Amino acid sequence: MGTRVGIALGTNLGNRLSNLRKARDLLRGLVDPESHYLQAPIYQSEPVACASDSPDFYNTVIEIDYIGEPYELLGKTQGVEFHLGREATYERNAPRVIDVDILYFGNVVLNEDILSIPHPRLTERLFVLHPLSDIRPNLILPGDEVTVAEHLEHLDSDELELSLVQSLW
Repeated sequence: MGTRVGIALGTNLGNRLSNLRKARDLLRGLVDPESHYLQAPIYQSEPVACASDSPDFYNTVIEIDYIGEPYELLGKTQGVEFHLGREATYERNAPRVIDVDILYFGNVVLNEDILSIPHPRLTERLFVLHPLSDIRPNLILPGDEVTVAEHLEHLDSDELELSLVQSLW
């Protein structure tokens, strides 16, 4: 049995639904097909801290059983991004075909330049907390004291409500 790992997926360029499906399928290909897998609904959200002309995002969260180390998974998630056409850019929050972020990795806590786990802005973003709460409402992140659902309930954000795009995908 592997480590329970939460991964956020986001896209705001091209066929967004197809982008999410392809990323999900590539990530599921990294693990035993019989392993426990969770998948949140897809939500549409307005861009946060992006250029004013950025298209809306489709966002979701999946959870997999991963056998390996965090940096190994980081390399694989970056491989998924580039395989699906994400271009290397130095502009923060630029529009993208796919964004794959490791949210948590079991009980691991890392705070490095290249990888921070749990993701440092996870509890500040509605577009991450809402889908994560759909699949793991009672999850308490390493170093935290309250559940994901409690973070969502008390979130103080300027983000607009998310729109459900698709429950089953």
